[in-house]
Amino acid sequence: MRPILSQLHIDGPLLAGLTLIIAMGLVVLYSAGGQNMDVLLRQGVRIGIGLAVMFTLAQISPQTLRSWTPWLYAIGIGLLIAVFFYGDVGKGAQRWLKIGGMRFQPSEFMKIALPLMVARYLGDRGIPPSWPNLIVAATLILIPIAMIFIQPDLGTAILIGASGLFVIFLAGISWRILGGLTLAGAAAAPVLWFFMYDYQRRRILTLLDPERDPLGAGWHIIQSKVAIGSGGLYGKGWLNGTQSQLEFLPERSTDFIFAVIGEEFGLMGLLLLLGLYIYVIVRGLQIAAGGQDIYSRLVAGSLSLIFFMYIFVNAAMVIGLIPVVGIPLPLISYGGTSIVTLLAGFGIIMSVQTHRKMFRHEGF
Repeated sequence: MRPILSQLHIDGPLLAGLTLIIAMGLVVLYSAGGQNMDVLLRQGVRIGIGLAVMFTLAQISPQTLRSWTPWLYAIGIGLLIAVFFYGDVGKGAQRWLKIGGMRFQPSEFMKIALPLMVARYLGDRGIPPSWPNLIVAATLILIPIAMIFIQPDLGTAILIGASGLFVIFLAGISWRILGGLTLAGAAAAPVLWFFMYDYQRRRILTLLDPERDPLGAGWHIIQSKVAIGSGGLYGKGWLNGTQSQLEFLPERSTDFIFAVIGEEFGLMGLLLLLGLYIYVIVRGLQIAAGGQDIYSRLVAGSLSLIFFMYIFVNAAMVIGLIPVVGIPLPLISYGGTSIVTLLAGFGIIMSVQTHRKMFRHEGF
């Protein structure tokens, strides 16, 4: 089996972990979606598209992808510009484009294009990066972040910013510089408050005190905590969650599906899922460490860590540690764009593993 997968440029251990997560996601989604087979079938189609994209990207060598990177970044910026003029408006935000009969978020494309671009820029100039190179890399990151923030889409802007920062971190930035940037970011946080939209400020205030509006803004956090807490150690059983099945839990098939798992499968179910996530992340970082060049290592490492960021932000949001920002639980939540984007990233990681050759070892 392994030689066949290698010929297909597929990493078996990584594929196994992803398959188990996807399978668990479909089981949970059937319950969270009200036992609606149409929801499950639509999710299956999206997963199929994502897997096809993953297999396709796995066939492309990192060297070829590296040569395409500036064009991919330029296309992503162009699509974000197009959103301002032709984007569809939904739920008060202008984030989507329609091309033909397909509707998609260009910001999702940047979750792949941005780390590729930052990795190419820093990789070409050697690591650890110098201050001038850090400034250019920061500019490459800030341009799409600003364009996405004003759509507005704070959650996606955070993820895209993190994807670029992970590249800089893996490139060997010194702890002194990292500490200085962290302090600068903390100092600038109060300034950000004045640039936030009213609904974003309400989410932060709700996080600090959900009971101030228990039937309005605080409803999501309160109900998700109740759902997870009521699941106990082993849960109430599949299809037996009261908060989700009786529709007390909002967005139960998308952003808050983590709470459904906690209610129906308990702490043990959540630990099982988190264990699978950790396995996939560790495998991705192992592949990154064995990449044949700096570009490959930075790309595989940053894509693995952005997967971690998805998990952390969603779980922390659902249990009330951070404001609600609308980030799906990766490969579990209902939705198409994020699944395709994540699986595309894993296709690139697999390409790094299966195309690597025995070159002179370079420090990571």
